[in-house]
Amino acid sequence: MGKQIECKNCTLGYEGVPVTEGINFTVNSGDYLCILGENGSGKSTLIKSLLGLRPVMKGDIDWCEAKHGEIGYLPQQTVVQRDFPASVREIVISGCMAKGKFHPFILKEDKERAAKAMEQLGITDLEKHCYRELSGGQQQRVLLARALCASGKILLLDEPVTGLDPKAQNDLYEMIAKLNKSGMTIIMVSHDIHAAVKYASHVLHIGSKKQLFFGTKEDYVNSKLGQSFINSEEAEHDE
Repeated sequence: MGKQIECKNCTLGYEGVPVTEGINFTVNSGDYLCILGENGSGKSTLIKSLLGLRPVMKGDIDWCEAKHGEIGYLPQQTVVQRDFPASVREIVISGCMAKGKFHPFILKEDKERAAKAMEQLGITDLEKHCYRELSGGQQQRVLLARALCASGKILLLDEPVTGLDPKAQNDLYEMIAKLNKSGMTIIMVSHDIHAAVKYASHVLHIGSKKQLFFGTKEDYVNSKLGQSFINSEEAEHDE
């Protein structure tokens, strides 16, 4: 299992203002890393830094066996995106263009890649449907298939189940887990501690201004921080 990404003592922020410091973690091929933390803790800033959209203020992010162009990215959906007037097939195949190769026409290999991604996500029968007419869960599958087309090795998912009903959430989590088992590295930002405990192999927990934990899921569950976070989530759920 080769090392794909190594973040070394990073300070992350924007416009010269640090948001979080002391970020250290490693992602190996086939890992499922769940990034936890409250709003404003720096999760979004970390995502932008991993995507190369925001420079690291201090420290280094080393791309070992992976490259920026090998990350498929599934951002949080906006209302505008949900109403996008294109077919499922058009949206999925556009992910091939995100790999940095522009062509005035669609290549055969791109069509094959899109077809395979739709098959993996179970949406082949929806390929001619209009995206905005789909359910929220179906839309997320389409966007995940698009990210799969753009990815060679890694999928970066930002709160992928936000706004979905419980069944659609579970279906999407299971689909992501299936992709991980097939060899795809997953990095997922989430507020869902239960999903992290169920599916992730590793956990990165960012607190106010600093990293609180990085390690295996098992070590996180057995830590005071993990126990505290799990119990607080269960208490909120019971209310």
